[in-house]
Amino acid sequence: MYLSQDAEDAALVRRVLAGDMAAFEVLVVRYQRPLFTVASRMLGSREDAADATQNALVRIFENLGTFDPGRRFFSWSYRIVVNECLNVLRARRSEGTAGEPMLAPIAFEQVAAAERRVAVQRALMELAPELRAVMVLRHYGGLSYEQISEALGGVPVKTVKSRLHTARQRLGRVLLGWQER
Repeated sequence: MYLSQDAEDAALVRRVLAGDMAAFEVLVVRYQRPLFTVASRMLGSREDAADATQNALVRIFENLGTFDPGRRFFSWSYRIVVNECLNVLRARRSEGTAGEPMLAPIAFEQVAAAERRVAVQRALMELAPELRAVMVLRHYGGLSYEQISEALGGVPVKTVKSRLHTARQRLGRVLLGWQER
């Protein structure tokens, strides 16, 4: 599939360079959404991503003469949108004042949050099933101690609290390096 699409993209570029603007429209329709997705993940702002994507499409059009048909058009255009995003991020950084901390792009926060979720899931899987159950019911299910007691077949509330405390301590050790004192 890629080889035929790559050949088709190269043919579209040749048509654009020969003056066929409709061929460029085909490229825009094909790649605008994937380029926007890249920009959105890099910048964390739909508005900034839309602007960066539009700027990248203009630069792609302006630089079509430098496109090497031996390369993939998407890879070439991807590099252009990434450069546009880096320009936006540099502009954000220069707009910040010395005493004002710059906010990290949402995309970074999303990646960090996903990594934390994976780490927590791995740590949960290391817990004994009875400890894992109380953690999941309390923190993911939002159940009260009494509801957890009922869900576990009448385990005493004191046992639920004890298991929850033990589970939190073990997760703390695994995730944060806590030491029980």
